[in-house]
Amino acid sequence: MRIIDLRGKSLSRAELLAAMPRAAMGTSEATDLVRPILDDVKERGAAALRDFEEKFDHVRPANLRVPKEAIAAALDTLDPEVRAAIEESVRRARAVAANQVPKDFHTDLAEGARVAERWIPIQRVGLYVPGGKAVYPSSVIMNAVPAQAAGVESLAIATPPARDNEEGLPNKTILATCAILGVDEVYAVGGAQAIAMFAYGAKGSEPQDGAVLCDPVDKITGPGNIFVATAKSLVSAFVGIDAVAGPTEIGIIADKDANPSLLAADLIGQAEHDELAGSVLFTDSPELADKVQENLNYRVPRTEHAERVHTSLNGTQSAIVLTDGLDQSIDAANAYAAEHLEIQTKDADAVVKRIKNAGAIFRGPYSPVPLGDYMSGSNHVLPTGGTARFAAGLGVHTFMKPVEVIEYDEEGLKALAARINAFAVSEDLPAHGECVLSRFVKDPYDKATLREQEKEAGLR
Repeated sequence: MRIIDLRGKSLSRAELLAAMPRAAMGTSEATDLVRPILDDVKERGAAALRDFEEKFDHVRPANLRVPKEAIAAALDTLDPEVRAAIEESVRRARAVAANQVPKDFHTDLAEGARVAERWIPIQRVGLYVPGGKAVYPSSVIMNAVPAQAAGVESLAIATPPARDNEEGLPNKTILATCAILGVDEVYAVGGAQAIAMFAYGAKGSEPQDGAVLCDPVDKITGPGNIFVATAKSLVSAFVGIDAVAGPTEIGIIADKDANPSLLAADLIGQAEHDELAGSVLFTDSPELADKVQENLNYRVPRTEHAERVHTSLNGTQSAIVLTDGLDQSIDAANAYAAEHLEIQTKDADAVVKRIKNAGAIFRGPYSPVPLGDYMSGSNHVLPTGGTARFAAGLGVHTFMKPVEVIEYDEEGLKALAARINAFAVSEDLPAHGECVLSRFVKDPYDKATLREQEKEAGLR
């Protein structure tokens, strides 16, 4: 891994942000490829979806919507050990999600003057579960569980057909996870075409599709590759999205007492995802950095996806960042704003309290990132690419909207009417004031007598 040496440097905020390792993203090229896909699905619906599945996933699904029987059968044939792991993951995720549900409240400002806030579930949500280099039943859990806890009425899942399934059905473990969660609207559609289907809906093209294959959704969530991310960005003007996710990443703050073997294992674990995945170690110990490099040299050739890991760890998005001390390590980590941030220092609790920017924080050597990926109860759909400076991970709040309810009676409004009118006139919006005054005076348009009218009405 390359070294970024910050020692002896006093960097401005802008310089520190610029010094952080990042993956290079070719979004403009992806936009040119994705936009015609969106347009075609919008126009031709299921016919276009089948064409794109055949082109990109090399199978033409007979059933774009997975039959319920296939979902049930996948659960029946699921390995018992894997089923137990999935069910435990679901149990823990549901326990955390239940505590995330925000509560309605109201504020009484005066007699007859109340502002309340209701949290309303989004009505219909499309959840994208990626395929590609790995299979992600965990992403089904991380998306569906908080949506269900929020009270979303209608959940649809899209995931690519499995490469080894001649019928064009998705991976059986993903389908079994849907069955465990009680989700039966599942589509064998991947990539940008799945995002288009969710955003626009899709009319049927064959008898088994029906007249409407898929109704449009109100929000799309879930990770994906550059083409999925670009598609989400392009449709975000008229349908909600959780985020435009980039490659996954880990940051680790470690001091001289950290275990270099575990640090190397954690860096490799994240690098396994993708050649563009970012793995960054922040430390004030050059000796620790050397030991981590030695452990990487030993471990990387022995892991199954050694070539992918090697490419990731040697990319511009990965580095060991040397600092003058723990304070600078924390500052650098806050600038990096990692999707996953591990704290492996002597006083981890004190460091956790100083972290301002991270998708999720993993405290101590026994809270590695894969714990959060699968079974900690936390959510693994997190902000990437430094967006943790202003964004949060997926949760129940993602699937709900806070809506204020204004409840004023006659006396409550009367006490403010003259002031509202004065405010409106100052903004050159007199009709706003006239709207309010019409409830209390005879002629709000007669400006010559308006003040007298206000007095007679008891507004002054």
